Amino acid sequence: MHRLFIIFFLLVPGLLQAQVAPTASEVAVYEGLHKAAHAGDVSSIGALAAAGSDLEARDSRGRTPVHVAAFASQDDALRALAEAGADMNALEGQAYDVVTIAAVADDPDLMSLAIELGNDPGLVTSPYHGTALIAAAHLGHDEVVRRLIAAGAPLDHVNNLGWTALIEAVILGDGGPRHQRVVEALVEAGADRELADRQGRTPSVLAEAAGYVEIARLLRN
Repeated sequence: MHRLFIIFFLLVPGLLQAQVAPTASEVAVYEGLHKAAHAGDVSSIGALAAAGSDLEARDSRGRTPVHVAAFASQDDALRALAEAGADMNALEGQAYDVVTIAAVADDPDLMSLAIELGNDPGLVTSPYHGTALIAAAHLGHDEVVRRLIAAGAPLDHVNNLGWTALIEAVILGDGGPRHQRVVEALVEAGADRELADRQGRTPSVLAEAAGYVEIARLLRN
């Protein structure tokens, strides 16, 4: 994180919130579809769904079985749940969907599968009213970013911090090769380089202030 980001969050304590995967103690008490989803037990998912188990049941943090499968990187379980009729656009307690969970985990194959199964890549997610693309750009998950762009994710969504994917790639990035590739992919796809943050700073201004020479060059050109 560079200095501007550190100062921002010092001024707004408690704002930073991350996804919360099921803990070992939560997993230990899972039953039914939640247990089967976490374990990747496809046969149990099919049997439970056929017997009328609630595909949208929530755990203590609002996770449905599809969220549990995503956090556990259980691709086959996710497919089985979707084929049984589970809502692929459900949001868990912190407003994350499967696509965003996979994007944050840097799991492009799981993310692509979720999109194939009907998860909208452009959903507004997270406590920041962002998108999976913004989250992936922030983290420098360049392959995820490329796949989201190809799937039609909105390039210029502005979250409730006033930041776009381009801005987050700069202000929350490290300026290294993966964030450079993220910025390059967004620019080539047509992301608006003139959309500024709430202080009127464009991505190129932020990149120059952070000393990210290559990113600044990509944004200028």
